[in-house]
Amino acid sequence: MRNIDVHPIIDNAKFNRFHWTVLFWCSLIIIFDGYDLVIYGVVLPVLMQEWGLTPMQAGALGSYALFGMMFGALIFGPMSDRYGRKRVIAICVVLFSFFTVINGFARNPTEFGLCRFIAGLGIGGVMPNVVALMTEYSPKKVRTTLVAIMFSGYSVGGMLSAGLGMYLIPAFGWSSVFFVAIIPLLLLPLVLRSLPESIGFLLHAKRDAEAGIMLGRLEPSFRGSPSDRYSMPTGKTAHVSLVALFKEGRALSTVMFWVAFFMCLLMVYALASWLPKLMTQAGYGLGSSLSFLLVLNVGAIFGAVGGGFIADRLHLKTVLVVFFVIAAFSISLLGYKSPTPVLYLLVAAAGATTIGSQILLYAFVAQFYPMAIRSTGIGWASGVGRTGAIVGPILGGTLLAMAMPLEYNFMVFAIPGAIAAIAVALVARNAAHAPSEEAPLAYAAEIAAVTD
Repeated sequence: MRNIDVHPIIDNAKFNRFHWTVLFWCSLIIIFDGYDLVIYGVVLPVLMQEWGLTPMQAGALGSYALFGMMFGALIFGPMSDRYGRKRVIAICVVLFSFFTVINGFARNPTEFGLCRFIAGLGIGGVMPNVVALMTEYSPKKVRTTLVAIMFSGYSVGGMLSAGLGMYLIPAFGWSSVFFVAIIPLLLLPLVLRSLPESIGFLLHAKRDAEAGIMLGRLEPSFRGSPSDRYSMPTGKTAHVSLVALFKEGRALSTVMFWVAFFMCLLMVYALASWLPKLMTQAGYGLGSSLSFLLVLNVGAIFGAVGGGFIADRLHLKTVLVVFFVIAAFSISLLGYKSPTPVLYLLVAAAGATTIGSQILLYAFVAQFYPMAIRSTGIGWASGVGRTGAIVGPILGGTLLAMAMPLEYNFMVFAIPGAIAAIAVALVARNAAHAPSEEAPLAYAAEIAAVTD
């Protein structure tokens, strides 16, 4: 009988077909997650005209999905630690896909808002779970890069929203872009068949034989036997998961993560919801205004992947602080008259350092907390941060209703970037601030490597 520590096998595995499979399906889920979320900013100018919405009403309507996301992250993040990530991911996909399709049949703001709220439950719930699953199965050397690549699917989804909106809305009306969301429902059987369950959950559920098979797929050189005993130290504590986020010197870092998420998501959703409308008011046509949203998400991909690549060689904390400073600077300049190429460059930089930073924040949180509280840590950071996402569209509507000069709108959107930079700078930098209560753990070395 062998006692096998699972962590070194996962950490040292060579990237292979198994990793590609996890990366592909998690990325695809995030693509449609992003599509369903960004779609509101695409249809907003048309909805305001068709339903006669005031800026304040439009901002509130945009926040319904974000309320749902907040509750979804708080509910479905911890739930997966008990029932398994694969099952919870499937539930979330059904929620956000089905109710986004139904959204296309909404006849008034009330029906629209209700569908957006329920879809938001799934959108918010799936994020922490796919991040945790990708983190769990990624080799150590490319962990941050893989999570960043996966989460850049959010920006691909935003690009699809903007791109399809430019074509579908003039030809078929605003409802047509919502009907595209049926694709994840059609693909769900393949997702359930191909996506692996969390190996940590399998061991917790005493399904050691399945865990051994999974390790063999992850690392082909591994040969398990029925008598093997697997250990996967998770940092399990005597405290309930939420309380554990504040134990062993993690309290300040946990609060600072929440502040950073709040500020980052405020910027992301203020821009995603109002950038096309603000550019329309600045004199650009609907097609040109949606192109700014497209560029915003193109920049996000480069920011997330590039930031992840750099972070695997340095560390996420430094990258995030620099990104947030750039975000504040680039957003503040968007309100001033600039040549079109410069304006596109500023929008791309804003996307890279806001949406890109959001993606890197998920990776940072996922690697900061021990496995036993990882989904809870991600879920609560995301859930509490969602209040910032809710404030973003409402803030944009308030500023628009006040008829402030264009540059003032963007200046207000830039201030959270500076605050987020300070918050990330205060997050603990070494493993002594985020140890597990089952010391020594192999995973503590990984946390030290990332945060030191």
